[in-house]
Amino acid sequence: MLIDGKWTSDWHPVQAKDDDGRFVRQTSTFRNWITADGRPGPTGTGGFRAQAGRYRLYVALICPWASRTLIARKLKGLEEMIPVTVVEPFLTDQGWSFGDYPGADRDPLFGAGYMHQIYTHADPAYTGRATVPVLWDTHQDVMVNNESADILRMFDAAFEELVPSDLSLYPADLAAEIEALNPWLYDRLNNGVYKAGFASTQVAHDEAVAAVFNTLDTLEARLSGTGPFLFGDRLTESDIRLFVTLIRFDAAYHGLFRTNLRRIADYPALSRYLETMLTLPGVADTVSIDHIKTGYYSIKALNPPQIIPRGPAHVDEMMARARTPAA
Repeated sequence: MLIDGKWTSDWHPVQAKDDDGRFVRQTSTFRNWITADGRPGPTGTGGFRAQAGRYRLYVALICPWASRTLIARKLKGLEEMIPVTVVEPFLTDQGWSFGDYPGADRDPLFGAGYMHQIYTHADPAYTGRATVPVLWDTHQDVMVNNESADILRMFDAAFEELVPSDLSLYPADLAAEIEALNPWLYDRLNNGVYKAGFASTQVAHDEAVAAVFNTLDTLEARLSGTGPFLFGDRLTESDIRLFVTLIRFDAAYHGLFRTNLRRIADYPALSRYLETMLTLPGVADTVSIDHIKTGYYSIKALNPPQIIPRGPAHVDEMMARARTPAA
């Protein structure tokens, strides 16, 4: 990680832990918002008006948080508005890197070799981990935001005057329900799989795994009775939050993170839900199972020999169906 702008040690997956060995995630620190007129958003300062070509999004295809923003960008038709740079999937001793791995990019703005160099360009004295996603303002040469939840909502609303859309991922009449569901999804499932995988005690692991599968069981029941989405026939940001974890589960979390009581393939309603999400325009394009497996299984602390599994076949088959044009 970076301390006062200097890279100090090899990358390690456990950012912090509590006294009982529970994984604790770093809090995002760049929290400005793009808005339609450049006025300040819910956090940070103003001066970030929605404009075509002004902003660049840095992502990793293995990262569920970054993938939230890629999906919102696709669904809201912002591909030409906001270009994307993809880091390589494997985590080096200096964290995310830029390069020539298939599907990854070189850094077009600064010629950086590592993501942490983007952070020190934003703040030469930055202390913390260099995470993705990152939203960069090329006009002011500053980092706008590195919190995926914020970026998802910016993409939903800030560019509406430039790229009108019939889709609202955070509709006002569902806002209270979304605000109630999102923290539950995050704590028990989105971050819950990480709490299981990066636990440093048996107690912490068992606690996290129980929460993960209790949550999956609850979601299975919910989607069996409604659907196709979490709020009936209306797609929202909560669906994006759920999808990015489910699509990685059988390919990575089930094995590497030892969340192996059941697979998503063992849940009929959740499996249908995954297939439905993958049929939405552009969503399958944001998913790279190769990057996901290569990235997660490159974590040396969890997989010292760096061996990447060939399967699971059912995930490859699902992705092939999603990418097959309709007759």
